[in-house]
Amino acid sequence: MPSAKILEQKKAVVEELAAKLKNAVSAVVVSYQGINTEDDTKLRADLRKANVEYKVYKNSAMARACEIAGYADMKPMFEGMTAIAFTSDDAVAPAKILKEYADKIKLDTFKLKGGFIDGEVIDTAKVEALAATPAKPVLVCKLMGSMMSPLYGLAYALQAVIDKSGEAPAEDAAE
Repeated sequence: MPSAKILEQKKAVVEELAAKLKNAVSAVVVSYQGINTEDDTKLRADLRKANVEYKVYKNSAMARACEIAGYADMKPMFEGMTAIAFTSDDAVAPAKILKEYADKIKLDTFKLKGGFIDGEVIDTAKVEALAATPAKPVLVCKLMGSMMSPLYGLAYALQAVIDKSGEAPAEDAAE
């Protein structure tokens, strides 16, 4: 039987992870088996740059923390060598970086398992779809461009009417 001190330490880890998950806008769970240290270091550096926290916890601790945070449906994802990446900033970042990494290293053992976004538990297919979503600044630019396009069209049409009405008729010019 573990000592009371060890149980308190484990409880603190679970509570800390649960608090982080409650504050996160998205998370992605991966099976990281088979990656080498060099690739793992590069992955962690890319995730840090994007302000994404990537950790390996005991599966039982992750499952318990997800249950506390309201993501009990994620429990089946915590089997084997599992890591979790989560962020409170850009909801797309963990999925995008981990999917890009999984495609780059081409290991059958490094797999996206699922995750959550905005309180909804998602499966592997939805994580991959999320990874295909452009980054927030790109989406904002596209939205602004689509909003500006009709206005530019209207401005050009009005300018054409003004330009045309300012010209003298052909008959008046001959006199």
